[in-house]
Amino acid sequence: QVQLVESGGGLVQTGGSLGLSCVVSGSGSEYYSLAWFRQAPGKEREGGACIDSSSGRTIYGDSVRGRFTISRDNAKNTVYLQMDNLSPEDTALYSCAATILPTIVTSGMDYWGKGTRVTVSS
Repeated sequence: QVQLVESGGGLVQTGGSLGLSCVVSGSGSEYYSLAWFRQAPGKEREGGACIDSSSGRTIYGDSVRGRFTISRDNAKNTVYLQMDNLSPEDTALYSCAATILPTIVTSGMDYWGKGTRVTVSS
């Protein structure tokens, strides 16, 4: 079992930045690729970014590429999502997830955190 606990959500103004963290624990967690997803009110969950367990290779969704940066610190068992140039369209529940194969496809995830809410005011 792998456990994921997100933090860092909150309220930010349009054009601002926010950083999210997700602490990962559990047997074998260091071998999982880690991803960030988001779900806006009334919309389906959307894959944002994923980072490989060892190579550091990243995948980004079209809606966040160029504005969001995913990174991980394996020594701290933590994955981060730095979000810049935020807009109200980025308002959502942000969740981190663990997957064996790097992907931002929702059905490809093996474990999920409960999420942290981000609200961007106009």
